[in-house]
Amino acid sequence: MTIGGPVTNALLYLNNVSVAFDGFRALNGLSLSIDHAEMRAIIGPNGAGKTTMMDVITGKTRPDAGEALFEATHDLTRLDEAAIAQLGVGRKFQTPTVFDMHTVEDNILLALKTDRRPFPVLFSRRTRQEKERIDALLERVRLTGSRDRLASELSHGQKQWLEIGMLLAQEPKLLLVDEPAAGMTDQETADTADLLREIAKTRSVVVVEHDMVFVRDLGVKVTCLHEGSVLAEGSLDAVSSNERVIEVYLGR
Repeated sequence: MTIGGPVTNALLYLNNVSVAFDGFRALNGLSLSIDHAEMRAIIGPNGAGKTTMMDVITGKTRPDAGEALFEATHDLTRLDEAAIAQLGVGRKFQTPTVFDMHTVEDNILLALKTDRRPFPVLFSRRTRQEKERIDALLERVRLTGSRDRLASELSHGQKQWLEIGMLLAQEPKLLLVDEPAAGMTDQETADTADLLREIAKTRSVVVVEHDMVFVRDLGVKVTCLHEGSVLAEGSLDAVSSNERVIEVYLGR
């Protein structure tokens, strides 16, 4: 659903969003703004509202109060998950979701197609444009040399990259990524930070993460959530030196 004239130039605008489950306030007046081609790191203790925030953005949870606008004119609170995905919001969960018994290349192809059923996708002729797009995506997510391998044979980190590639195949304007560094080797973690920085040159990325070394490597603005609202926001140094953030999340 679209609304009237823009109230913000931000790509994503959350204003005073609240969500309660059986009396527990998962979000409590949360306000957040993400610009075009911005990467933002979201940190905070368990139960701070990070997952519920992503659920609201993607249409999985409808807020009790507040605004959630995408591109200023789309009211996310009145759209379902499919409609929000069509607008250009992609979400990557912590555990990779790929087609294990298909090749890396076919996983990307499945994500490219409008008709997502495996049979017509895998047995149709690939256009030159599709081949070029697949090549570019495989190169971007560092999997060119693994294109003919089954997804089940990939390392955990490579599966994460493949799923990111599958999301990029759908041309999202906003990518929500949940704990991408979890379970990765040090090299994979560093490569993932590089990959996300590259992606953020052309689209917005929100990264929910607990690994502060990884967050520092991203080098982006940080928002710390606590009890469903923003506790602190700014550079990682500024946020991590905040007394309340130290008290409720980082410790001394």
